[in-house]
Amino acid sequence: MLEINDLHANVNDKEILSGLNLKINKGEIHVIMGPNGAGKSTLANVILNNPEYKITSGEIKMDGEVLNNMKTDEIARKGVFMSFQSPEEIPGISVLNFLRTAKNKMTDEYTDYYSFSQKVSEYMKELNIKESYINRNLNVGFSGGEKKKNEILQMLVLNPKLAILDETDSGLDVDAIKTVSKGIKMFSGKDNAVLIITHNTKLIEGLNVDYVHILVDGKIVYTGNKELANTIEKDGYSSFVK
Repeated sequence: MLEINDLHANVNDKEILSGLNLKINKGEIHVIMGPNGAGKSTLANVILNNPEYKITSGEIKMDGEVLNNMKTDEIARKGVFMSFQSPEEIPGISVLNFLRTAKNKMTDEYTDYYSFSQKVSEYMKELNIKESYINRNLNVGFSGGEKKKNEILQMLVLNPKLAILDETDSGLDVDAIKTVSKGIKMFSGKDNAVLIITHNTKLIEGLNVDYVHILVDGKIVYTGNKELANTIEKDGYSSFVK
């Protein structure tokens, strides 16, 4: 599904990604861990072609199609979703209208208001989001945990091919982490894939993780199974850092 070959990328003329390679197939859950400043969030932003980041060489492909020069909204329509570490507050647009508009743009199809709102309400119950929030302004007045759960709600509603979760669990309490993990399990299946960027093994405890990658100095230096995450939590990254 996603294939990244020898990717180099700069931020403010400083190289952050320095020859990164990654391949993600349908049905897989991948986890990327690494020390601060290693390039984890940069990778997520580069895949979505955030204009603040510049690809200097290498290639990103989605279903065999090169993404390098596509605009962010075009990449999203190809089926790539990204949750944010710090979701924006958007006054003047409700959670429901935001989701419905986004879904219409993704599918180029009209969604019936009543059936759509019913579906969103069902997801909100599963994620322990107050149903009254469906008509509140997007993220306005939401707690940190509510904003993060709202990102997972967006993922479930939009149902992308690839979901990139950039430290969605950061700053969450144990119960909220369990809810986010539940949302990932609800989403993941044989026809989609998940890329989780995290420092926290709590998020992935109940997930069927296929691969854990260690990212250091802009490249993946080691790949293992789920046990690798537990090793990192216990021993840190010292053995992977030159």
